Amino acid sequence: MIDSLLAQDIETVVRHALEEDIREGDITAQLIPAENLATGTVITREQAIICGTAWVDEVFKQLDSSVVITWRVQDGEEVQPGQLLMELTGPARSLLTGERTALNFLQSLSGTATISRQYAALVAGTGIKVLDTRKTIPGLRLAQKYAVKVGGCHNHRIGLYDAFLIKENHIAACGGIAAAVNQARSIAPGKPVEVEVETIDELQQALTAGSDIIMLDNFDGDEIREAVAINNGRAKLEVSGNLEAGNIASKAIQGIDYLSSGSLTKHCRAIDLSMRVSLAEH
Repeated sequence: MIDSLLAQDIETVVRHALEEDIREGDITAQLIPAENLATGTVITREQAIICGTAWVDEVFKQLDSSVVITWRVQDGEEVQPGQLLMELTGPARSLLTGERTALNFLQSLSGTATISRQYAALVAGTGIKVLDTRKTIPGLRLAQKYAVKVGGCHNHRIGLYDAFLIKENHIAACGGIAAAVNQARSIAPGKPVEVEVETIDELQQALTAGSDIIMLDNFDGDEIREAVAINNGRAKLEVSGNLEAGNIASKAIQGIDYLSSGSLTKHCRAIDLSMRVSLAEH
């Protein structure tokens, strides 16, 4: 699942993370003689879906390629409290210097994957896909979208460049839904055109304009059913607006194609992980 674009992104974000943490050097690690070797173990203190192994590997690849990591789990695997995730061997200074950056990536991306697995389970068997949004941690867009897929959900557009999402302000500036859709077709033929609507009347306008996808913003259950009937399969329908684990089931109505939620990436809680380092015996 790590393609060339994501691999390049991993190298870049890890380099920046190490730079912001180390700068001129880890002065605390210098308390330990440079020749001392150590072993490290990382466990999880809670149930989780693991994600971020490639980021951890990259941390120690950039920091000290002599560090050897032995993974006991892989991305997408469910783990239980107390379970061993990985073992590390190498210079004690390197293990301690890389510990926080490595765990930051692993705990954060595992948090995204864990909540994504929860949301995916809530719509299992319905045929509806749960999508993420652009509400990601700055600098971790591709990382979090990877974690969403690891957890079993799906990606919406990656950024502002790969699909149109025409919202209220765009519609007002263009002079209406039809004008906005027509202009989008002219600007980037072939790019998906999605329109966000807040009323049934706007839904009708978006359908008439030939939108590929229509986002029903904050529609209640009855409004969603009415929209499904009016749409009659003409466009893909997406339901959005304050979707959380507690209300997704009520919005997963037959005829809807997608449910999108910013909670997958902006409300996720980092998983509690722990690393213990022991000096190797001489």
